[in-house]
Amino acid sequence: MGTTTHPTAPWVTQDIRNLAMDLKDTGTSATCLILDRDAKLPVLLDQILYDANLQTALTGVRIPRMNAIIECWGQACSHELLDRTLIWNEHHLSHALRQFELHHNANRPPRAMNQATPLRAAPEPITDPGQIPVSTYAAETGSAE
Repeated sequence: MGTTTHPTAPWVTQDIRNLAMDLKDTGTSATCLILDRDAKLPVLLDQILYDANLQTALTGVRIPRMNAIIECWGQACSHELLDRTLIWNEHHLSHALRQFELHHNANRPPRAMNQATPLRAAPEPITDPGQIPVSTYAAETGSAE
């Protein structure tokens, strides 16, 4: 996750190149990237994303709910990390954002995904009561906990 106080078209281009390389290195199966209509997004961006097999979807004009997912993530990042952390410099900010991203994607279960984190799928529901694990205490005493 790159950070800068003044993003420019070349900086955004390089950041997208880094994203594409990171996705390839981790074997992530992302297929689409949602972009807003910022003028900083150069035409070269389309070629970089095409080479990385990523389709782009632009947010609609004057449709604020289209950007709800990133807004929700940004709000969570702000409330759970940035409001509670004293950031010393850009390097520290990058490190804190990376740790929050890892926590958010691997450990924090969102309600909308049946308590499954984005990097782990929700387990299949148990339909046979015989598959429900029984504690050793309940098995020994014959009681149901």
